[in-house]
Amino acid sequence: MIKVFGHKSPDTDATVSAIVYAWYLNTFTSTKAEPFILGGLNKETQFVLNKWSTNEPALLESIDENDEVVIVDTNNSQELFDNINNADIIQIIDHHILTGTLKSKKPIDIHIKPLASTATVIYDMLGAHGENLPNDIAGLILSSILSDTLGFRSPTTTSHDKNVASKLAEKLNINIEEYSLEMFNAKSDISDFTDTGLVHLDSKKSMVGDKNIRISVVETMNVKTVLDRLAGIIEAMKNILIEETDTDAILFFVTDILNEESIVIVYDQFTKDLVSASFEVRIDNNETTKVLPGIISRKKQIIPMLKLPN
Repeated sequence: MIKVFGHKSPDTDATVSAIVYAWYLNTFTSTKAEPFILGGLNKETQFVLNKWSTNEPALLESIDENDEVVIVDTNNSQELFDNINNADIIQIIDHHILTGTLKSKKPIDIHIKPLASTATVIYDMLGAHGENLPNDIAGLILSSILSDTLGFRSPTTTSHDKNVASKLAEKLNINIEEYSLEMFNAKSDISDFTDTGLVHLDSKKSMVGDKNIRISVVETMNVKTVLDRLAGIIEAMKNILIEETDTDAILFFVTDILNEESIVIVYDQFTKDLVSASFEVRIDNNETTKVLPGIISRKKQIIPMLKLPN
């Protein structure tokens, strides 16, 4: 059996892509597959699965060298199991930049396209099967595209993502703007998460020069509910840095979906200097947050901009 999964701190795209691709393999090929998640789900993803009457995938806690795996929505080994390169990776499906950190035991099938959502990549891979999708699969793919594009607000959005989403929405008789707001309202409920949980909720690591930076994002329609917990979040980040000896710093972005901007939390001189150098902003000594107008995409507007201070 093939194990299909995305990155740690799974978001809607990673979760849905695993579910949809496992469904495709089981339905249209002789390959047996099962979707998994590598962590707890956020409220938006839970809402989406409930909306389309889909069971939450089982939590996968480890793998070994005998496991055959398909990796979706990442090609970065830092976002996967420490021993991921010991497994038999047979396929990678993604929409992020190529990191070169994964290794396979033999030549494999790789699909990486410059689209806003891995679910869009998978929709294209379905070919003619995409024309007659059951409503639950169509709804999951639509939800994933709307999630990763922030309802087409993100600069990662392509015309193809829009076309696929519009086609699926028409099939399902769904108003895209209304449904997007339902999803984002669900995502904005962070009441069940600890401060440490918020830091890990949607978090990826990236090398910036010789520094390993954890970049955490909370996308919300209610920024105040996050910033009201500022002191606790800063304390949580400092504690995580003590535990993660390979992480040099954490940048925490609160993305305001409707106002299309992010507020970054800075907690020491290095993070202030890093944000100042990367986004060309001035941060005073007494500031612990900085508004970054127009910045809403980690993949396209945050990670590519990061650079170490001189």
